[in-house]
Amino acid sequence: MLKLYYNVNMSKPKSPKTLRNRVRECRLKKKISQKELALILGVTRQTIIALEKQKYSPSLHLALRLAKCFDIKVESLFKI
Repeated sequence: MLKLYYNVNMSKPKSPKTLRNRVRECRLKKKISQKELALILGVTRQTIIALEKQKYSPSLHLALRLAKCFDIKVESLFKI
């Protein structure tokens, strides 16, 4: 008979650091709505909402387009 043993002290794998962004802050500074930003970037409003709630990490392409839209460096828009 094969016995399986489980290590009860196994810790969960560490999650990667969350990518933080300033999308909402920059959008409000430019005085544009989520819908307008979504249209400019060619994404859905739900994508903008997820970005602003820090629940979505954008692709490099989208991150660059966001930085260009806000006329700031991508490093200023995102932080780890």
